Amino acid sequence: MSESVASADLPPLPYRTPPQWAARWLDHRDELLVEQAHLEKKAAAAALSFLFRLPADPALQRGLSALAREELVHFERTLKLLGARGIPFGPLAPCPYAAELKRAVAATMPERLVDELLVSAIIEARSCERMQCLAQVLAPVDAELAGFYSELVAAEARHADLYQEAAATLVPPAVVALRWQRLGAHEARVLRGLPAVPRLLGGSGDDALGGGGGG
Repeated sequence: MSESVASADLPPLPYRTPPQWAARWLDHRDELLVEQAHLEKKAAAAALSFLFRLPADPALQRGLSALAREELVHFERTLKLLGARGIPFGPLAPCPYAAELKRAVAATMPERLVDELLVSAIIEARSCERMQCLAQVLAPVDAELAGFYSELVAAEARHADLYQEAAATLVPPAVVALRWQRLGAHEARVLRGLPAVPRLLGGSGDDALGGGGGG
């Protein structure tokens, strides 16, 4: 693996966010933007942590380093957008989504590290899906914010791929596929159990929205 990281080639997550989800939060754009800044900062920290915990393969190290830098650029862009809109950046009650995902992480190595990478991949993949939903709903009413979310979508997808590929360097593909399946099913249960709140990774309120697909 001297030139590129291994391909994971994993299926999509089983849960699909209801298309009406984003419309619920049109009047909570300020809160979503503050949360976005916090999420970008946390994502950068996570990438740096993996940079020190994973094998020192040059391709993987370069990928994680680039990922961390990109998350920090997104953090700075979000802060700039908040400032332009006169929205103060400050503390925000976190959504329990990530903590709930991590409850399913294996207790022993190397499966624990594999699961932590796959949880990060799930978070990036779900963020990608939710940002696409927000961009579509915001386009007619807030073109600037819709464009901002649209620009982040491709990066979130790349980050999900990198974390999947990193997991595939630690254990055989069959193990990665099994853990992905189990974690994906767990994520579906988590999203259905979380309250519907104005958070990128909050519950969808499936009952009120007619149910989430898959899972």
